Amino acid sequence: MSTRIVVVGGGTAGARLAQRLPVTLLGEEPHAPYNRVLLADVLAGRYAPEVIALPAPREPVRLGVRAVRIDRAARTVECADGSLVAYDRLVLATGSNPVLPPLRGLRGAVLPAGVHPFRTLDDCLALRALVRPGVRAVVIGGGLLGVSAARALAALGADVVLTQQGERLMERQLDSHASALLRSHVESLGVEVHTECRVSGLRQRDGTVTAVELADGYVLDAQVVVLACGVRPRVSLARSAGLSVAAGIVVDDELRTSDPSIHAIGDCAEHAGHVYGLAGPALEQADVLADLLLNETPTPTPCGRSSRSGGPPWTKSSGEGRVGTRDGAPSGASAFRALTRTTGDDAQGVRVQAREPLAPAGAPSAVPTRSAQGAPPGRSLGEERLPTAAEAAPTARYTGTRALTRLTLGGPHPLDLAAFGQVTPEPGDDVVQLTDATRAAYRKVVVRGDRLVGGVLLGDLAAVGALARAWEGDEALPDEAPLLHLLTHDGGSS
Repeated sequence: MSTRIVVVGGGTAGARLAQRLPVTLLGEEPHAPYNRVLLADVLAGRYAPEVIALPAPREPVRLGVRAVRIDRAARTVECADGSLVAYDRLVLATGSNPVLPPLRGLRGAVLPAGVHPFRTLDDCLALRALVRPGVRAVVIGGGLLGVSAARALAALGADVVLTQQGERLMERQLDSHASALLRSHVESLGVEVHTECRVSGLRQRDGTVTAVELADGYVLDAQVVVLACGVRPRVSLARSAGLSVAAGIVVDDELRTSDPSIHAIGDCAEHAGHVYGLAGPALEQADVLADLLLNETPTPTPCGRSSRSGGPPWTKSSGEGRVGTRDGAPSGASAFRALTRTTGDDAQGVRVQAREPLAPAGAPSAVPTRSAQGAPPGRSLGEERLPTAAEAAPTARYTGTRALTRLTLGGPHPLDLAAFGQVTPEPGDDVVQLTDATRAAYRKVVVRGDRLVGGVLLGDLAAVGALARAWEGDEALPDEAPLLHLLTHDGGSS
């Protein structure tokens, strides 16, 4: 009997699994799965919404369908439209919700007109409809998401104020020197930056936002407010079903929840005490789970479809290969490269390699860590065969993902940055640092014993490929190479 696999959630993790296996995918959003990492570029007008679509799943997605209840005894998922979907294996890929800060003027889930989180394509399109040259926009939150949103709004001609409660921008990824350079660049785009600045409330008139109140009594006029205060795993469906939930849905190395027939992947999953909120770990988890399910069920089929003898001639999109480009230049919207890029403000670095879809041609590149691999003779990358159960890794396990953040900020003089691991040294660590003030370039690595434990690069990312390989591999650095070679253009590889 064929295994019925149901996936709840059409984000990065759920879509990736649906590209690998025939599944029934329930997507709450009305849009086909898309690359959330590129939302800021859609907001800025660089890409049309359809350009950031992910490769199509193997089976049609049930769009606009919200799962409201899991009956573990009957093994069914109840949807908001009243339909029931039966499963043998259920995969929760419910993602995360934007954090709504406790501000005066925010009551419940209904936001004042002009106030939007920055999490979904609908958020992005709503902001696009509001913003025009001269509109006063305030972004609350100076992490990666807030910086990206501020840059996009400035590109549309808005008068943008970026507020950050912490001491510096992107404080979770950057050290003080790198953050200062980032701030200078953001300000050069016309964005007014306020750090150590706590927002206390919103003013509104007739249900529409008019201003942002700061704790020190200062008031910022605002016609548009963007909430970029991080994300929180969506766990209500799992919790109501009685699954084990901490910060996220607790899973083991096989990405199983406390119910052996239910798995969780992506932003909603908590593995070994870590909730990532990143595209790379979501893809890694989806790949591991696909391998596990291939081993257990050689011919999984979506609900309502029977398998034929020998199974279908499965194919996979190029998104399933571990390929990349050494120079970061993308080769198409459906290709993939080895990398990690954050999708929220709660980035954490942990273990293994991360991957994410390529941006469309000309997009801000993500960190390249592997050379591109050609397709087998006579077959394009988009037509590679899926591994059979015998070929899939028999001991597939998820052991965590090492996270590397990369961001490209546009403007007259675009700024690239990359950061990974622990950028603040501990006593006894070795630090190598190079600064070129004339080019606004900054490179720094932290070495502990014979291991690279973190680094940050701004402006000149020529060494990032080699550094990323050393970071991901967690291998001992060569004794004979001076540490300064880590920051040369080849990362000390020659």
